[in-house]
Amino acid sequence: MATIREHYNKKVCYFYDAAIGESYFGEKHPMKPFRIVMAHNLIMKYGLYKKMKIYRPYRASKEDMFNFHADDYVIFLKNINEGFISNEVKELTTRFSVGTKENDCPVFKGVFDLAQISSGGSLSAAANIVLGNADIAINWSGGLHHAKKAEARGFCYVNDIVLCILELLKFHKRVLYIDIDVHHGDGVEEAFFTTDRVMTVSFHRFGDEFFPGTGGFNDIGAGKGKYYSINVPLKAGLNDDDYEKIFIPVIIKVMEVYDPSVIVLQCGADSLAGDRLGDFNLTLKGHGRCVEFMRRYNIPLILLGGGGYTVKNVSRCWCYETAIALNTEIPDELPPNDFSRYFKPITKLHIKPEKVPNYNTPEYLDQCIEHVYETLRNIQSVPSVQFMDSPPLFMSPESVSRLSSIRTSTPDSVQSLSPNTVQSWSPGSVQSSPNSFQSSVNSNKSSIQADSVLEISSDEEDNTTDTISSDINSIQTTSTDSAIDSTIMTVSENEYYDDYF
Repeated sequence: MATIREHYNKKVCYFYDAAIGESYFGEKHPMKPFRIVMAHNLIMKYGLYKKMKIYRPYRASKEDMFNFHADDYVIFLKNINEGFISNEVKELTTRFSVGTKENDCPVFKGVFDLAQISSGGSLSAAANIVLGNADIAINWSGGLHHAKKAEARGFCYVNDIVLCILELLKFHKRVLYIDIDVHHGDGVEEAFFTTDRVMTVSFHRFGDEFFPGTGGFNDIGAGKGKYYSINVPLKAGLNDDDYEKIFIPVIIKVMEVYDPSVIVLQCGADSLAGDRLGDFNLTLKGHGRCVEFMRRYNIPLILLGGGGYTVKNVSRCWCYETAIALNTEIPDELPPNDFSRYFKPITKLHIKPEKVPNYNTPEYLDQCIEHVYETLRNIQSVPSVQFMDSPPLFMSPESVSRLSSIRTSTPDSVQSLSPNTVQSWSPGSVQSSPNSFQSSVNSNKSSIQADSVLEISSDEEDNTTDTISSDINSIQTTSTDSAIDSTIMTVSENEYYDDYF
């Protein structure tokens, strides 16, 4: 049974690739991956880098993605990475819901690169958790919970969360997935709908044709997975107090009944007040309370990003929750940073709730809690799995341990991560247990193939050099204006663009 420990330090590792900021969905598209660059800059300026190991993540290969996604879908994404659709793949756009007027997942240059960074970070987080290198692993580039097996959906192309959980299932009997994005975590729930080895718990806006329209009380799983999909459908205007009133009792009961050995927490920031697409009314403290509560459990924890479309608040949120993971208090006054003018006129870390009605009555919240309790009462005992031989990690333990951390001497400099050595690694012929998740839903194929390579640095972990990596963290060594120009590419600094911040 999981235990709670109030205040103690944990080993934290953090994954970041500055190239994420080069992904550009389009001028009028609400998804702005540059928010992760801004969050990272705040993390550096607050000095949080001193208290954790920072890694540039492994980039997932197409073979890694094959473990969940359909082969032809992944190959399609790779073929459109240059930002245009050739005649050979044009007929596939409707089938895969990419690049058509009817969907929200456009074709843009680097779309596959984005998927590689997001998925690679979550896979790297899983590997470090499995090997005991960290108690908490953070990948704010991840959390893309809407992507389906052969379909892009809700700004998500590859489901890094499912890939991460599949990796964890090789070594953990039960994985708990919690989603605090304003949108239902439909892609993750669907992937594990028929297994009892993953319990999904989603707190989300529901009703009034709110996207994606799933996640009602009756979505509880099927087959062996019946009662292992937990949904808490909420209404507009949810505030900090009510979120805490429903989150904590639900999670306490879930932990008591399911007793997971590892937790994945998707921290979508579109549940914050003032989000361009969400209509909850949470502050950073209310949102971060979920992270703080899960950190108290003496269980390995992976923190992932997700939604969030008011960029300046997203970056505030994930910086604040990085501090929570580190059990560190940071001042409310924002430090001078490369993007200070985008936070103005508010120069504080924390945001205020908006004056909007809260449609979640005490009676309705009690109904939600009772429904969850009723669902959990149908679980007779904690599911168990007998492991024979665990399948190999997607990379070898030696490779994971040799990943050099991006140790920083100042917030504006980052150690070079040039790949001095490149290692090719092929998994052995270890077979998974018949009771493993692969056999229950037949979706987890073999691990990384022999033609995939892992880029590693031979420098020792704490050997900080004066060499600055111009490709990985140029954003910290240039002026704000030139950084924006080089990263956002074709976006001009106009009133519309500023409005997203």
